[in-house]
Amino acid sequence: MKKMVLAATFAALYNFPAQADTVGLYIGGQSWQSEPSGFFGEQNTLTDFNVKKEHQGHYFFAVEHPYPLLPNVRISSTTLNATGKTSSSQEINFIDPASLILHTSLIDTDVDSRSNVSYVDYTLYYELFDNGLFSFDLGLSARDFNGAITVTETITTVNNWHDIFDTPYTATRYDDSTRKITTDDIEPMLYIATNISLPLTGLRLFGQGDFLLIGDHTLSDYQVGLSYDLIDSRMIDFNLTLGYRAVKMEFEGLADLYTKLEFKGAFFGGVVHF
Repeated sequence: MKKMVLAATFAALYNFPAQADTVGLYIGGQSWQSEPSGFFGEQNTLTDFNVKKEHQGHYFFAVEHPYPLLPNVRISSTTLNATGKTSSSQEINFIDPASLILHTSLIDTDVDSRSNVSYVDYTLYYELFDNGLFSFDLGLSARDFNGAITVTETITTVNNWHDIFDTPYTATRYDDSTRKITTDDIEPMLYIATNISLPLTGLRLFGQGDFLLIGDHTLSDYQVGLSYDLIDSRMIDFNLTLGYRAVKMEFEGLADLYTKLEFKGAFFGGVVHF
């Protein structure tokens, strides 16, 4: 059903006119210093793993053309990696009824997590307006998820007791277990992008976002920033970009994956236009 709705909406966009004057190829990428936060895991077992800051990668290419009925095409890839760790301790005391000797068990649980979630966006869009100073794009994206979350739990149990001669004894036991949650799904999203040129400066303000169209999940991905025309010629343009990006993913049963995650932070990148 989801794929049928996505295909029908793509077809409806063919009614919008394209605004580009010539065929152009755009290739770009970002290095993104993200700060993850939130919870993930299986149903009813969402855990805050205190995930760390990590560099994320993003790249894309797009083709724009002047043909009125055909949409422009954009394909982008984003990787969201995160590692985290949480721990808990518990002390259990009990007395052996036969010897009246106190036994103490210290149980430490360390849980390490590794999230390797990536997605590819296949986007069809139209340049609805472009007067050289301001442009506005509207389209649809099919976000193809692929990834896994691996959770490794290490339980350390330390038993302390005394024998009948009051000699202390200590025994340590380690138990490890690993669980892996995988996801592979496609979500339809609304694509919006805009550029505002600042005259005589070589600078542009830009914004871009993808937002979930249908479904029981919460999914958004937006960025705002500033670009600078480092090279501006008839053959090639090269822009440096600096901005802020935020990705929010709240899934409930997406291929057995449950998350309440947000990745946000500054990025630095570049775009080449042929």
